[in-house]
Amino acid sequence: MPGLIRGVARTAVVAGTATAVSNRVSRRQQGRWARQEAQSMSYAEPPAAPAAPAAPDMTSKIEQLKQLGELKDQGVLTQAEFDEQKRRLLQA
Repeated sequence: MPGLIRGVARTAVVAGTATAVSNRVSRRQQGRWARQEAQSMSYAEPPAAPAAPAAPDMTSKIEQLKQLGELKDQGVLTQAEFDEQKRRLLQA
């Protein structure tokens, strides 16, 4: 019987230690996640972009419209497909 009690006591100590370590790891990880989220929230709002970068965006759209026009002229796109793609591009 003493061997059984010793075995149960040893198991209880090991399980208690494992639980304590696991809880500590969980608390540390939760703290890290909270800090990371707080940092990401502080960077969530990007600074307002100046009006100048709008020109490259429009240049990009014009190039894409030219490519769509070429595809339509080559017969790759139908008029309806061209119109739909043009609508999507201009709305973006």
